[in-house]
Amino acid sequence: MCGGSGHVGLSVWIIVFAISELFASQLPNFNSLAFVSLVAAVMSVTYSTVGWTTAVAEGRTPDVKYNLDGVSRLEGIMGCFNALGTIAFAYGGHNVVLEIQATLPKKISVEGGTFKPYMKGVYMAYAFVCYCYFTVAICGYWAFGQAVQDNVLLSIRHPKWVVAVADMFVVVHVFGSYQMYSMPVFDMIEASFRNWGLTRNKFVTRLVMRSLYVVFTCFVAVTLPFFGDLMGFFGAIGFAPTTFWLPSLIWLVVKKPKRNTFSFWFNTFNIILCVTIMFLAAIGSMYWIVRNSTGYKFYQ
Repeated sequence: MCGGSGHVGLSVWIIVFAISELFASQLPNFNSLAFVSLVAAVMSVTYSTVGWTTAVAEGRTPDVKYNLDGVSRLEGIMGCFNALGTIAFAYGGHNVVLEIQATLPKKISVEGGTFKPYMKGVYMAYAFVCYCYFTVAICGYWAFGQAVQDNVLLSIRHPKWVVAVADMFVVVHVFGSYQMYSMPVFDMIEASFRNWGLTRNKFVTRLVMRSLYVVFTCFVAVTLPFFGDLMGFFGAIGFAPTTFWLPSLIWLVVKKPKRNTFSFWFNTFNIILCVTIMFLAAIGSMYWIVRNSTGYKFYQ
């Protein structure tokens, strides 16, 4: 990106990233991730802004195409299904909701509990999420059409130093996101060890188990270097249930609304719709994984 002649494979960069996560994974809890989370959020907004403004400044490419010429009907349909999973991945994240809400000060748990102040944060977070995704998607597609890359920064050519800085912002953002999504897993593993009576030294347990987790995820990342195709699958199987239809199902089970109410039918429709989307997205993502498997380069 900066004009160097050397080449370092993807696997090496994944390992370098994992080494940095080995140290950060020793942070004890969500409260200790406050600064890391803030920096990651700022980096996300920053590189998204750099992405769409640079795409607009570069302008539309001379041979830009917006149609689906050369794409079969099956590929178009499966591409739409895979996109549904990618969208689910983009707007997911409720697996860390309760852990984050639990970090709010106890003083505000008087009238309405932590719900009201937390929801303000949720609304603000999704406002920024919409800003990042919609601006990049619209401007990137306007500038590059069907040729736009999964990462719009790969489609932008000039100025190179701006793209290089934006790439660094992406790295910082992913660094913080890794810790945010891993912390619930760390807590679950350590809680299981405590329940089993296997925790004699808390520090040693945390050091060993979290390090093994980071090493395992590093191995998976090096072995399966096709995150773009996997994103739709993870969104369909991992994020769609916890974000879109399980909350409605739990609400129906707990609240037990009457069948002739709007709430009952709205949540029922949401469950049916989102479960359907989940299966379609999984099918679409698996299609593209199998179709593109011949072009994957392992252990680069």
